[in-house]
Amino acid sequence: MTLLDWSIVVFVALLAIIGFARGFVAGALALGGFALGAFAGGRIAPLLLDGDSSSPYSPLFGLVGAVILGAILAGVFEGAGARLQGRLGGALGVFDGLLGAALCAILGLGLAWVAGAAALNLPGAAVIRADVQRSSILQSLNETLPPSGPILNALARLDPLPEIDGPAPDLPAPREAITRDDDVTGARDSVARIEGTACGLRVVGSGWAAGDGLVVTNAHVVAGVDDATVQMGGDGPQLAATPVAFDPENDVAVLEVNGLDAPALDFEADVDPGSQAAILGFPGNGPFDVRAGRVGETVDSRTQDAYGRGPIQRRITIMRGTIRPGNSGGPALNADGQVVTTIFATSVGGDVRGGYGVPNAIVEETLEGVGGAVGTGPCVG
Repeated sequence: MTLLDWSIVVFVALLAIIGFARGFVAGALALGGFALGAFAGGRIAPLLLDGDSSSPYSPLFGLVGAVILGAILAGVFEGAGARLQGRLGGALGVFDGLLGAALCAILGLGLAWVAGAAALNLPGAAVIRADVQRSSILQSLNETLPPSGPILNALARLDPLPEIDGPAPDLPAPREAITRDDDVTGARDSVARIEGTACGLRVVGSGWAAGDGLVVTNAHVVAGVDDATVQMGGDGPQLAATPVAFDPENDVAVLEVNGLDAPALDFEADVDPGSQAAILGFPGNGPFDVRAGRVGETVDSRTQDAYGRGPIQRRITIMRGTIRPGNSGGPALNADGQVVTTIFATSVGGDVRGGYGVPNAIVEETLEGVGGAVGTGPCVG
């Protein structure tokens, strides 16, 4: 039992005491009001954000909105229930109290489950994610309430996009024209949405077709995943994928996909630092997205691996442009639709938005070494 587990126990116990005092009738009506308010609040609150549902903070705002509006309507409904409860007495009143205690305890566990899923979506909250994933109570709830359920599917779509304090993307501002280039927009069918389950939660990212039924992505996207699926272009069938290469040090992985029918993307042989590049993928697990960027130099840098372990010395390609959770594993393309790097992280600090990619040479070497099925280690905390 972790400190978080004991906190959940205390929270549930307090709700059970409150539930006994209020009784089942009042509690059930209050819960109905809360559910109605939560349904409305969870949809209204994210609209207040810039970028609405595509924002990484959308799950948290949805949770807060659900709690606030749900609490208001719960109070209104509870008042009506209290008047009905006043007509009960004796043994029937005690039974009503016990049922109320059970109802509120179940509600407390449900709130802890949803709050844990929302906390896992906070950008850069590695410590919080680790605490949630170590919680015995939340793990048991995830097993009882599988991640295919509608609430957890809505909240627990996570791309643990690394944030790296690395070399600054000291590059000119990109030009939007590349996002409309025919060779770039035509690459959609070669870009993959990748999903899987790790530590009881859905993980999403991007990838790209490399030929021979292979799809390139990041190691952190498939870490701890044993049910990876690939959806080319972001729509159509979800195809089962088998990891055949997994390199957490360079944060690159390769999936073998039976029945894959997608044009392979080629590597640019000689990447020119400072040149235009389009960033492709499915940020926020949303629709196919193309953003303008620039590719910088490929340098040696002291940073972390796919699990945040380090420091280690590795080669990375500097990028300027908007990189968001969900872009992990997606390609950055030149104007001819050729891969200049594979996105794996966003940069922190500085005034210019940017990130980093796995150099083509490392990805090519990984593809050459592909063999049979391999393990994907533990999930990323």
